[in-house]
Amino acid sequence: MILGNILARLLKLQPPEQAALKNSISLMNAGNYGLPISQLIFSANPLGVSIQIFIIVIQNILTYSYGLYNLMSTSKSIVNILKQLIRLPIITALLLGIIFQILDIPLPNFITTPLEQLANAFMALALFLLGAQLASIKLNTFHRAIVWSLLGRLVAGPLIAFVLIVLLRIEGVMAQSLLIASALPTSRNTATLALEHKVAPELHAQIVLYSTLLSSITVTIVIYLAIIFF
Repeated sequence: MILGNILARLLKLQPPEQAALKNSISLMNAGNYGLPISQLIFSANPLGVSIQIFIIVIQNILTYSYGLYNLMSTSKSIVNILKQLIRLPIITALLLGIIFQILDIPLPNFITTPLEQLANAFMALALFLLGAQLASIKLNTFHRAIVWSLLGRLVAGPLIAFVLIVLLRIEGVMAQSLLIASALPTSRNTATLALEHKVAPELHAQIVLYSTLLSSITVTIVIYLAIIFF
């Protein structure tokens, strides 16, 4: 987030372009891209998958708070932004989840059974949805913000993560999982939300497409390095 804000100011971009740059660097595709990768790499070690699931939760919260704020701030006041954020279903779901967990209230079978079935099919469904979403993106122009976004998300992200992991002396599966997660491409939700709020939707969509395509190379390299170093 800090890197995205610094770059947005240095490049002197327009507000919609700043929102695209900030969100594309800060928000990663931890769900339908990151989780299948984690399940394949850490199939014999549940800790790696658990860390990725935790990252998904954090990323979802960031997407519908920080990410939405960046988009809405281009045309709305802080008061109006806060009103809309409070009404979001994810906030209600998060609060209910915390309450159910604290009070140790079990969910009925008619809720847990479908959720478990969806969870079992998640990897195949996630990859299918990712492909469908990328197929709908059109390439019309190439903006300089795309280059900086790709460098920030796919290059600077893993480098910063590696330095922090070494400084904090994190090792083993946890270090591997965190480093790999840091290399994931831009979240496709950034493009969806940008289209919904009409904030540079084409730029957001192109960033998602380019970062996803290039990540097939960069993520492979990061996985290899994560296994070697940790």
